[in-house]
Amino acid sequence: MKPAPVTSALTSARTVSPRTPDTATDSLSGRSVASAISPRKIIHCDCDCFYASVEMRDDPSLRGRPLAVGGRPDSRGVIATCNYEARRFGIHSAMSSALAVRKCPDLLIVPPAMDKYRAASRQIMAIYREYTELIEPLSLDEAYLDVTDATHHQRSATSIAAEIRARVAATVGVTVSAGVAPNKFVAKIASDWNKPDGMFIVKPHQVDAFVAALPVSKLFGVGRVTAAKLEQLGVRTCADLRDWEAVELHRHFGVFGQRLLELSRGIDSRPVRPDRERKSVSVETTYPIDLRTLADCAAEIPTLAAQLDGRIARAGAAAQIRKLFVKIRFADFQRTTVECMAVTPTVPALLALLEKGWARRAQPARLLGVGVRLVDGAGDAQPDLFAQPIEDAPHATC
Repeated sequence: MKPAPVTSALTSARTVSPRTPDTATDSLSGRSVASAISPRKIIHCDCDCFYASVEMRDDPSLRGRPLAVGGRPDSRGVIATCNYEARRFGIHSAMSSALAVRKCPDLLIVPPAMDKYRAASRQIMAIYREYTELIEPLSLDEAYLDVTDATHHQRSATSIAAEIRARVAATVGVTVSAGVAPNKFVAKIASDWNKPDGMFIVKPHQVDAFVAALPVSKLFGVGRVTAAKLEQLGVRTCADLRDWEAVELHRHFGVFGQRLLELSRGIDSRPVRPDRERKSVSVETTYPIDLRTLADCAAEIPTLAAQLDGRIARAGAAAQIRKLFVKIRFADFQRTTVECMAVTPTVPALLALLEKGWARRAQPARLLGVGVRLVDGAGDAQPDLFAQPIEDAPHATC
């Protein structure tokens, strides 16, 4: 469901003073919501099927056929991303590779080549930095840019976004979709509006109408459980949500109720943070054959520990370690995590945590993970983009 049409042509953008917010009117209550619209100019850039695009760039023969990047279907692999030809078959990221092949027998799955993707990402981020230092990367292929004070193109965020997209396509060989809006929430939704290889602009005075028609499932933090609960309450769109009093939303959703109300009105005051804090560093492996005994699991710990040491070094996080943890996902998909205070990861400590976790279910394990939790001030680093989804599960501190 899309909102009422909003003009998004490149020539339609206007310059908004970075110090003077526009004033809009809430279509339901009639109250002014000037505070809901930030004076900032935010661009959300999102590369189109990034890993697959890099593969097609390097091997043009892959274009036009269903292509995915991910693990092998015969070894519990998962899809990291896929091109649009594959998406027509219902394939998507985080889907098991085995299911993807059943949906599309002609699907070609290539293994990830992270060095290539990181190199392309560095090129893209370098282009972004020519326009602003206020860049908040979300992954290798996605970032927020605050161009409020950028002087390029007479301060037109729309023109800046258009030029960035053109330069990335010409120099890196992949396409970028972009959303331009007064805040991060709206910009991120807008970047998905004209994918692939598109751009959508939501001007400050258009935020109210744009957000009102959004399904509540588009709101940041609303997953399947919350969406289902809102549906039960008769809330399907942000316009529906605006009818609710804050006290009632708090009764149903706790403190998140106030956030829901703010987002339903297009309010998002989060700044673009160039230096995001990293809270943990970890590695994990899903095994093609379950590890049936504690001894089998213990034999994998030295390898995982070595991988963890390398990732900690790359993140520059050794001085910020405060806890060590081990994660186990059992054959029945239940997961447990055990952690303890530590300033450095060691194999004996990891083995002790593994033994505690294993004792909780004593079942074959399909996944093992090891990691460290960090104190404030840890440097940012690229997260593991191929990590398995994490389900709710018991968690304990030793």
